[in-house]
Amino acid sequence: MTTSPTEAAGGAATGSEAPGAILTIDLAAVAANYRLLRDRLGGSECAACVKGDAYGVGMAAVSRTLASAGCRTFFVATVDEGLALRRLLPEAAVYALNGIAAGGARAAAASGLRPVLNSLGDIEIWSGLSGRPPAALHIDTGLNRLGLAPKDVALLAREPARLARLSLPLVISHLTCADEPANALNEQQRLAFVAAAGALRPPGQSRPLLSLAASSGIFLGPSYYFDLARPGASLLGLSPNLDLPNPMAPAVRLEAAILQVRDLAVGESVGYGASWRATRPTRTATVAVGYADGYFRALGGRGSAWVGGHRLPVLGRVSMDLVTLDVTDAPAGLVHPGAFVELIGSHDDADGVAARAGTIGYELLTRLGPRLHRRYLGATILETSDGGLL
Repeated sequence: MTTSPTEAAGGAATGSEAPGAILTIDLAAVAANYRLLRDRLGGSECAACVKGDAYGVGMAAVSRTLASAGCRTFFVATVDEGLALRRLLPEAAVYALNGIAAGGARAAAASGLRPVLNSLGDIEIWSGLSGRPPAALHIDTGLNRLGLAPKDVALLAREPARLARLSLPLVISHLTCADEPANALNEQQRLAFVAAAGALRPPGQSRPLLSLAASSGIFLGPSYYFDLARPGASLLGLSPNLDLPNPMAPAVRLEAAILQVRDLAVGESVGYGASWRATRPTRTATVAVGYADGYFRALGGRGSAWVGGHRLPVLGRVSMDLVTLDVTDAPAGLVHPGAFVELIGSHDDADGVAARAGTIGYELLTRLGPRLHRRYLGATILETSDGGLL
């Protein structure tokens, strides 16, 4: 795909300089992915995880799109993320997965933010607040990061009064190997979750909603749905299982402008360290993206871009601000200063690019940097007075 800087900016660029690299987020695809997962879940609620600025692509735009598609429950990582989301979506239920610190408990409760209580200490902090504000309880069933350990669950089962001052509409856990359907740990964790959740019911309260599955867990089948699922990266098009065809619509595209085209003779090198040398007369194009923008340095000699259906291999090392491509075999009319090449998109999605860099699509998306001009398709995005997005 070749676009002009004006078309690609979509109104997102600031100042007089045309954008060098553009990250396009297709909000219509995000909404379609949400509806696909919601329909798959049947009667279970489909929430959404938008932590890490919606995996790096913009929490404001993504969360408003999901709310318009019918999402009513959201998950973030930190209290600060949660407070920002509450300002955007004052009617939504917002849970903060990393729990609560004593100093921020009152502010979180006053805003209606719901922390996920991960420890006996979290429970004690939240129990000390007046008004019994709602929260979620996290049971660790084997991931061994956050959550109540088996000994904590046993203690709370013996002493249910510790939960008496809590309002717990939700109990969650998190799968360790959800992207590996055949892994026996999935069923072990499911059974452990059922047993632990059954043992922990605050006195006088109705059964809370249960949630185990995130993006990949939804594809393990109905026994993993419980009452609520909380997909995240799959909403942006990342595959829930890299060994199977991806059912999600692609929602992210990265393009960069060509800054310069030149012809190299046999033996000439490209980039730092002269790690690549021409073995034939080679035409190169240098484009305005680099590892400062989240295009991994590890993609040197491994990555590629595309223009007009032609693959353009990355030559030499990826620099902080620049990448050089082999455009020898592409039509000259497509590779000139000002033309755009695609680095993530229909030819090579985020999962594929990440795999070539030796990582996963989650990391790739969250590394896409603030220098990238963001363009949102499929919805009207309004700018707030403080420069945020609605």
